[in-house]
Amino acid sequence: GLRRGLMDMSEAITPDLRAADRLDLGKPDEGGCASGDTMREAARKAGKSEILDQYARDYPLDEAKQGPHDQPQSMCPAFGSLRVGLRMKRTATVLSGSACCVYGLTFTSHFYGARRTVGYVPFSSETLVTGKLFEDIKEAVEQLADPAQYDTIIVTNLCVPTASGVPLRLLPDQINGVRIIGIDVPGFGIPTHAEAKDVLAGAMLNYAREEAEEGPVARPEGPISDRPTVALLGEMFPADPVGIGMMLEPLGLAAGPVVPTREWRELYSALDCAVVGAIHPFYTASVREFEAAGRPVVGSAPVGRDGTAAWLDAIGAACGVARDKVDAAKNAFLPAIDGALAGMPIKGRITVSGYEGSELLVARLLIESGAEVPYVGTACPKTRWSDPDREWLEAKGVRVNYRASLEEDIAAVDEFGPDLAIGTTPVVQHAKQNATPALYFTNLISARPLMGPAGAGSLAQVVNAALGNKARFDRMRDFFEGVGADDNAGIWEDTPVDRPQFKKKFAAQTAAALKAAEAVGS
Repeated sequence: GLRRGLMDMSEAITPDLRAADRLDLGKPDEGGCASGDTMREAARKAGKSEILDQYARDYPLDEAKQGPHDQPQSMCPAFGSLRVGLRMKRTATVLSGSACCVYGLTFTSHFYGARRTVGYVPFSSETLVTGKLFEDIKEAVEQLADPAQYDTIIVTNLCVPTASGVPLRLLPDQINGVRIIGIDVPGFGIPTHAEAKDVLAGAMLNYAREEAEEGPVARPEGPISDRPTVALLGEMFPADPVGIGMMLEPLGLAAGPVVPTREWRELYSALDCAVVGAIHPFYTASVREFEAAGRPVVGSAPVGRDGTAAWLDAIGAACGVARDKVDAAKNAFLPAIDGALAGMPIKGRITVSGYEGSELLVARLLIESGAEVPYVGTACPKTRWSDPDREWLEAKGVRVNYRASLEEDIAAVDEFGPDLAIGTTPVVQHAKQNATPALYFTNLISARPLMGPAGAGSLAQVVNAALGNKARFDRMRDFFEGVGADDNAGIWEDTPVDRPQFKKKFAAQTAAALKAAEAVGS
């Protein structure tokens, strides 16, 4: 799919002048998904410069770190936006991209518990370069647009349709009263799947804001608070909004919807908030929509004692809450947080890394629990909404690394020799291979409350259990000592010898065979 022909959609009406169907998307050892420069260049030629420039502003890369992938090594970014859509009620999701990409995305989504059908509009070289793919997408959306079943249909261009300029912006805004939202989520424009969540959340907030500006909108389901609300930006553990609501009550405020939302009408309630709490600080497009609606935005989160105190102060100031009410809230909750931290201490050196966006918050909580945290790496970018957390961590001597690469996270584990490494799967694998206990951030850390008194002691049980496994890892390392590693793993009569020249020759033969196969019919 990624090595197929791409061209400017505008050229499709003049077949005699059509560009070649096949583009060279890089050397085989770079891989299709890593051919960012070629795909990006094709997308710009196909009229996608404006959206790519906006993505570059919203989700900036660290130019000093750009390498062959020019993005952190997380899963396909489109997984983030896909998962947001699949969690929403009365929402249909349609993907347009290479079959291998769609298969991987749907497999991963169902692995993580999605119970929805994912629509797919396939393409061939012919439909891609003649413009028929867009017509096929439009036809699919028209067939899906049943207001009895759906409020919204989300159509997502993956890498190849984006690079060929498939113009989702030309889809109708609505069909039969069903909203149509088209977004481009290419791997060469969106650095992480966490930020792709913001792409869709921002697009939906924009649509909802324009609806509200045009006139009255439908009332959200469920009870509506008579107090000013704080919209919460970023996915979080389900108990956290409840805990935040309890802390806001003495201020005369209530917790509003969590964005990304689970149903469309919650977007109206979110936009109607008094202030936005940017719990996850990288939702740049969503912040833009809230600010366009005149809503102030507060960074950080009520994590640990210091974080909760500072966050309540900031929320109170943004909403004009009297000082005595803010102090009353702090007096009510800070002692409980102190007690939870003291009752569940964590002792040991821990490195933290991940691509969820909450890494800095987790590090704060670990430090207040008594742990030593010398390094925090996050695949997400530095934004002003993360400044309070960064400044607090740096004051504690922590090295904070934005847009961290896998290599940097692994180097930190080797440099600091932690008692526990918290990170992504390959970081955890590297640590365990070196007999260091490790925890997978996404499944074992994100799946716990972090906010307020409930979050204060939530990490201690799993972290302390992992810290206690050091002796077991040492025994396993000693048991398997001498069995080799990588290509030499196992018991051999003749240990295999690395032959780099043979590998190089075989790679060249494979590359030649691929080019010969692609040349057929071009």
